[in-house]
Amino acid sequence: MAGGGEGGGGPAPPPKQDELQPHPVKDQLASVSYCVTSPPPWPEAILLGFQHYLVMLGTTVLIPTSLVPQMGGGNEEKAKMIQTLLFVSGLNTLLQSFFGTRLPAVIGASYSYVPTTLSIILAVRYNDILDPQEKFERIMRGIQGALIVASLLQIVVGFSGLWRNVVRILSPLSAVPLIALAGFGLYELGFPLLAKCIEIGLPEIILLLIFSQYIPHLMRGERHVFHRFAVIFSVIIVWIYAYFLTIGGAYKHAETNTQTSCRTDRSGIISGAPWIRVPYPFQWGPPTFHAGEAFAMMAISFVSLVESTGTYIIVSRFASATPPPPSVLSRGIGWQGVGVLLCGLFGAGNGASVSVENAGLLALTRVGSRRVVQISAGFMIFFSVLGKFGAVFASIPAPIFAALYCLFFAYVGAGGLSLLQFCNLNSFRTKFILGFSVFMGLSIPQYFNEYTAINKYGPVHTKARWFNDMINVPFSSEAFVAGVLAFFLDVTLSSKDSATRKDRGVFWWDRFMSFKSDTRSEEFYSLPFNLNKYFPSL
Repeated sequence: MAGGGEGGGGPAPPPKQDELQPHPVKDQLASVSYCVTSPPPWPEAILLGFQHYLVMLGTTVLIPTSLVPQMGGGNEEKAKMIQTLLFVSGLNTLLQSFFGTRLPAVIGASYSYVPTTLSIILAVRYNDILDPQEKFERIMRGIQGALIVASLLQIVVGFSGLWRNVVRILSPLSAVPLIALAGFGLYELGFPLLAKCIEIGLPEIILLLIFSQYIPHLMRGERHVFHRFAVIFSVIIVWIYAYFLTIGGAYKHAETNTQTSCRTDRSGIISGAPWIRVPYPFQWGPPTFHAGEAFAMMAISFVSLVESTGTYIIVSRFASATPPPPSVLSRGIGWQGVGVLLCGLFGAGNGASVSVENAGLLALTRVGSRRVVQISAGFMIFFSVLGKFGAVFASIPAPIFAALYCLFFAYVGAGGLSLLQFCNLNSFRTKFILGFSVFMGLSIPQYFNEYTAINKYGPVHTKARWFNDMINVPFSSEAFVAGVLAFFLDVTLSSKDSATRKDRGVFWWDRFMSFKSDTRSEEFYSLPFNLNKYFPSL
């Protein structure tokens, strides 16, 4: 039928010229409601800060819950370790937001440090200690010593400017695999953890999507209540639902693992937490030092350093700031090292790095205000001191947090992919570096993790456990493997001609390689109290 389609109409009108143009490249996201320096009204800022506190609680509770029983501790020790992690996280977040990168980044507990911490826990020298309390304190002091030594790596590399020189070679192309797998690489903490209590986790992720995506899509109003506070709305509803399932006897005859994952009264944190307690340095006794464990922890500190660099970059993007200059990233890494040092001094039992889940929350709320994150740090310190009150929120079942992770880690991964707008995707060089680094970033850790799960030890297996950790743990990190590989390939396969630099996206980032080369850097990253005069950024 000439001139007619199935509906009998004429041919579609030709597209306008502007419709054929690709989307313009943006070095700042325009749809963010509040950027780094523009705080929302105080009532809204307080609620958003509390929401950040709720999100970071997941990792803060999950890590001690898995480590403390193996250290010989009970509910009281678990509650104290959670309090200490919260307290130190609050301090570190404040230090980072005032003197570090000055980005709205929450600094909290890190899963990167867990394998090496477990290695210290399983050290042979603790096997002969029969008293559980003494065993817990001795192991904690060993972890403290390793963290104190490991912190020196980030402090030296950051404050000396060494990391600044490395980041200056980083291009958008090599940053994509690092940031993308910093989010997507944490898939094990998403649905697999959610599925441990599907009747709680599934309603949480469904409600989160309804509040954050579908209600705003249908309403299309000026107010952003539902997507901005979707975490608070959904968590409260599902938490109450889980509480009624618990008191209603739904898990009375369930297996132990199911009860631990689903019940709201099985964490033991509320009963073990004191009413008021201020964590203090060396609360478990003086730290002990073991050379091998310190070297292993330093290797993991370097892994955390690389991962955090990618997360800082995506935090700046979600906060509608310009890409952080290398000197600012190096300064942030130095203060992150101070954070690891505080973890060692206070006996938090785990190292500190940028919270990936809180970075994803910035994208969900579209609020990248520095003040909001500083308020969340206040909540961390407040609830760490008032132990019983903080323990109430810490009793939220883990599958609820896993449902949040499914969305937040996805946001971070997608944010990493968004940097491809600066690169030439029609270049075969770009395709090779991007595809090979992402594939190997998934494949190599999968091999190491599978090998460890089957054999109970990693592919590198010698009598020196600390040496094994120095090799096995870094190659088990998706973001680290992909980021280092992409960086290496991008540098070694590059040439100085303008076409290759344009393919890599270097031209877009060149103006941010120096602090003073773009006037917006002063707005987002300058130090408070006129400290730039004494500590200038280069």
